[in-house]
Amino acid sequence: QVQLVESGGGLVQPGGSLRLSCAASGSIFSINTMGWYRQAPGKARELVATITKGGSRKYADYGKGRFTISRDGAKNTVYLQMNSLMPEDTAVYYCNAEIRGYWSARAVYWGQGTQVTVSS
Repeated sequence: QVQLVESGGGLVQPGGSLRLSCAASGSIFSINTMGWYRQAPGKARELVATITKGGSRKYADYGKGRFTISRDGAKNTVYLQMNSLMPEDTAVYYCNAEIRGYWSARAVYWGQGTQVTVSS
């Protein structure tokens, strides 16, 4: 069974920084694109950033210049460095990954989410 586990959320003041991590575990043969999404109360889930296996990155406009996505292939982990955080960044952040397991077909998996709250 494949599992994604996020960590690194919390409460931070406006202008502060947080680094989120998401580790994939289980019977993993390969991981293609990994990404971060977020969902604020009363709003739909939205893209934050994605990174392909080859390292190509895509960001939502609101994150350009403030957020950086990266991954460690050896650790099956994706990171999201968030700087200059604003109250409107408050949301539950979810990671996802397109994974092919040794015993399963390629599928998209989601983590359980980690809360990020930006407030003074």
